[in-house]
This record gives sequence, structure tokens and C-alpha cells, in this order.
Amino acid sequence: MELTRTPPQARLPSPGAILALLKPITWFPPMWAYACGAISSGHGFQSRAGFVVLGVILAGPLLCGTSQAVNDWFDRHVDAINEPDRVIPSGRMPGRWGLYIAIIMSVLSLLAAWMLGPLIFPAAVLGLFFAWAYSAPPLRLKQNGWVSNGVCGFSYETLPWLTAAAATTGILPTLPVFLVAILYGAGAHGILTLNDFKAIAGDRAMGISSLPVLHGPQRAAVIACAIMAVPQALVSLLLFYWGLPFYALAIGGLLLLQLACMRRFLRDPVTYAVWYSAIGVGLYVTGMMITAFGLNALSHLQA
Repeated sequence: MELTRTPPQARLPSPGAILALLKPITWFPPMWAYACGAISSGHGFQSRAGFVVLGVILAGPLLCGTSQAVNDWFDRHVDAINEPDRVIPSGRMPGRWGLYIAIIMSVLSLLAAWMLGPLIFPAAVLGLFFAWAYSAPPLRLKQNGWVSNGVCGFSYETLPWLTAAAATTGILPTLPVFLVAILYGAGAHGILTLNDFKAIAGDRAMGISSLPVLHGPQRAAVIACAIMAVPQALVSLLLFYWGLPFYALAIGGLLLLQLACMRRFLRDPVTYAVWYSAIGVGLYVTGMMITAFGLNALSHLQA
């Protein structure tokens, strides 16, 4: 009689499993927003290069990595339906290590923010609060797509942009920087809705009210497109108002390209959500960087 033995599960996660949990590909949006914020401040990086570099690490690997670990731990039951190959439901992350890593990353984030000074530390604390409140009970903000995508847009775009401007200059950001950072964060609400089209079945089963679940795929797609387009149009108008017509025209041109792509996306949102996310989001973030250079030029005009 043969006996089959089940190989013992590893007690510690492998480096590959940890990296999969932290999802480096998701670090790009806050790191990009941080770079935009640093450029938009209008100050050179030479005297505060260390603050800028540490801030990029805080925005990407630390805070965003924390949010990914927290989300995967508290979403492990949803992921078992939507994406069973993810690192926690697949068993590659042993025991409660998903939670432990989220806590460790939170502590590291606070230490890095403390090193960046009193202007940055409160912003990091707010970012960490949103990272946990988004996924963890009792708040679990992701239960409602309107709230959750707004929180993510603010955390991924507005907060890093403003944090970078403060870290680069050592003072609070100017009003133009504030306005643009808020508008691009608001538009990111629509970007985040694009991610919800691939998880409609699992979200509905687990009672998560994403926009596609709440309003249906077609109406959710219209809402996402409108939320992405309106803030960019307002940024273009503001750039005109501030005497930066060439930058304003560039943002307007990028928006027109997005509107053309939106027509295809709206024909079949579920099929084309990933396609539009790749093209439309690329155009959106390109506009962010152009706007940052516009604000940089504006700071020198006003000096």
C-alpha cells in the first residue's frame, strides 16, 4: 500500500511571492504623479535631491506597495473567485504573511515620511489611512465604487503630486499646483472604474458595489469617460487662463484623441476596457507631465 505525502507548506514567503504581493506594476501612477509634482513646483532638484528620491520611494514601493498588500489580504475571498492565481488564494503566500507584510510596509512608510519632515508626514499618514480603510473592515470603502475610486484617485494622483511639490520646495504648494493636482486626482476616478469591468461577476457575488455593478457596464462606461474628460478640459482652460496657450492646446489635443478612443470603448465596455485603459490612460498621464512642465514655466514667469 502506497502512502502519498503532501509537501509541507513553506513557513516564510519567497522573495518572488512578496514581490507579487506588492505588485511593482501598480507603483507607476503615484511615482509618475510624484515626478509631475516635483517638476510643477518650479524648483531645481539639486539642493533637495535626497528628498525627491526618498519621496518617490515613499509614493511607489512603500505606500502603494502597502495598499496592494492590504487589498490582497482583505480581498483574498473575492480573488478566489475573480483571480484564483493571485499570490494569496493560490497559496504561494503562506499563512498570514500577507497581513504581516502589509503591517511591516506601513511601518516603513511612516519611517520614510518622518525622515521627509513635518510637511510630508501628515500626508503619508492620510495615505496610509486610505490604504487600510479602502480594503479593511469596518470601513472597507471599496464596497462602494463611487467612494473607493475617489479615494484611490486622490491617493494615487493628488496626494503624491502635492507631497512632491512640498518636498521639493520645503513649503506648501502654490494654488495652481493645488488646482491641477486635485483635477487630475478627480479624473483618475474614471481610470479606476476601468479596472472594475474585469471583476463584475466576483464583485456582484461578494456584494461589492462597483460602478459596473451599480449602474451596468454601459452606463458605468459613460460615467468613467465623463469623469476622465471633464477635469482635463478644465486643466486646459486653466492653462489658457494662466497664459500658457501652447500647453493648453497640447492638453486639448490629447483629450480629443481620448474622445476618439472612447467611442470604441463605449461600443462594448467589457470587451474594450483593457484596450482603452492601455491607450486612454497613456494619453491621460502624458497630459499630466505636459501640465507639470507648464506649471514649471508658469512659476518662472511669475518669479
